[in-house]
Amino acid sequence: MVISCDAFYNTLFNTNNIVKLAFGIEYDGSNYHGWQSQDDVATVQGVLEKAISQIADQPVRVYCAGRTDTGVHGLGQVVHIETDVIRKDSAWLFGVNANLPNDISVKWIKQVQEDFHARFSATRRVYQYYILNRQARSAFLSKKVVWERRPLSLEKMKQAASFLIGTHDFSAYRSQACQAHSPIRTIYRLELRKQGPIITLEIEANAFLHHMVRNISGVLMEVGMERAKPEWARDVLECRDRRLGGVTAPPDGLYLVKVFYPEIFDLPRTESICPVQVLPDL
Repeated sequence: MVISCDAFYNTLFNTNNIVKLAFGIEYDGSNYHGWQSQDDVATVQGVLEKAISQIADQPVRVYCAGRTDTGVHGLGQVVHIETDVIRKDSAWLFGVNANLPNDISVKWIKQVQEDFHARFSATRRVYQYYILNRQARSAFLSKKVVWERRPLSLEKMKQAASFLIGTHDFSAYRSQACQAHSPIRTIYRLELRKQGPIITLEIEANAFLHHMVRNISGVLMEVGMERAKPEWARDVLECRDRRLGGVTAPPDGLYLVKVFYPEIFDLPRTESICPVQVLPDL
């Protein structure tokens, strides 16, 4: 009987203990109905679990740092699995990527401590939202940015953003379908910058509610178009009523770019490049 290298390695080193593996993931969410597995539609979780399960030779469940919506992209997503299958890191990396479509990629893999959890061990998360603010749409950035042809006032958007920094009840900035037990979140940074016609909103918080970044972006864009004063962002926050919270911005320009964990986990630090960042002035 011929024993494969993987089978021999598995037999030699596996003590039948469950191990946890963390994966760094990036993906283009344009073709997926969000992160979470659903029947009859393609999701990032569903495709990733299938690819990992093929390498593990058994069904594998994937847990993520943050569930992204339909059309939202991931540059710094972190997930973990539990398995009793032993593979070299390189075998996991190349094997899983070989079974993934081109719009999802595993960047790194690391065995982690038993108490690690991709979601619950995370301390902060960073999202970026890209707005193409010019009269003509882009032929190259469809579903990668949100296009707004009407001029946006960056300074007024910054003024509005300042009211949202800190610890608040963000009930008015979450979807009515949000299932989080508490609407209290802490925003550490909410920065806006402009390069050429691209406005970038970057927001860092301990955690996010469903549609929270898109609802914040929608309010800031309304202020930028001078349909509302900057203080409206504060008024929306204080009303705690989603029905008075303004529009939800489209998902196309939203990216999960980074997840922070305690240093004890020593996760790899690799940078992903957003396609918007590598283009010349548009």
